[in-house]
Amino acid sequence: MSRDHIAEYLNYLLVEKGLSENSLAAYGRDLARFQDYLVRNGLDPLGVARENLLVYLKTFYLDHYKPSSIARHISAIKGFYKYLLMDGHIRKDPAELLEAPQRWRALPKYLSQGEVERLLVQPDTGKAAGLRDKAMLELLYATGLRVSELVRVRVTDLNQEIGYLICLGKGGKERIIPIGEEAQAWIGLYLRDGRNLMLKKALDWLFVNRSGQKMTRQGFWKIIKAYGVAAGIRQSITPHLLRHSFATHLLENGADLRSVQWMLGHADISTTQIYTFVTQTRLQEIYRKYHPRE
Repeated sequence: MSRDHIAEYLNYLLVEKGLSENSLAAYGRDLARFQDYLVRNGLDPLGVARENLLVYLKTFYLDHYKPSSIARHISAIKGFYKYLLMDGHIRKDPAELLEAPQRWRALPKYLSQGEVERLLVQPDTGKAAGLRDKAMLELLYATGLRVSELVRVRVTDLNQEIGYLICLGKGGKERIIPIGEEAQAWIGLYLRDGRNLMLKKALDWLFVNRSGQKMTRQGFWKIIKAYGVAAGIRQSITPHLLRHSFATHLLENGADLRSVQWMLGHADISTTQIYTFVTQTRLQEIYRKYHPRE
């Protein structure tokens, strides 16, 4: 583990998970403290065992840290080592079996359907880059893709005649996701009038940047954030926020949980169930606002 690895992980949390600046700063401090501890004790950062982690975490209990602070430290370490494993820096996750104090899971934030509409009309589709941005936003909202999956879409992954996308998700698992007519139409316009103007050489990637290279997660995060500001949306916009909105709006409009689980690529349906709590909370708000006896 190095500070470069930490910076890469924090960037992953920002772009992929949409963590707030405060959360990112807290995770950064926690991981910097953990790294300093390892260095002081002569431990190989990429070769620690679970026992080393337990000894480190014991210091928090001895110093009477709050359970929430301990849970955050454990979460930071677990998430970081999971990322290192996923990225091939380590072969075994020493933090896999660490247990944190139980806490209520925060409900995911999402945009209203009106806010999504305001966001989707922001790109200037008279320009090649605007067509690309419009196609990316429409596809993201139509499919609920992770941003890492979105930027890895190849032209050959699309079946525009039938209207579906083949996606290679986490763990190399393949899934087929339907695409609505609106997203299909804008992708078609982008392929016809935008993409060829941006390409500098032959590429399989569907979405390319102004240099004609593959669009990056960071590049798209900056694009969507700027459109969020232009749309007058108060909360900070991330690609993951649009993914949350996709799932929430599907369930609000009657989609079944299993179908949403499949489209999101969740291995466990309990991960998808968090969105049912979002919709239930929304129904309660509507009831309290409009019922004459409330």
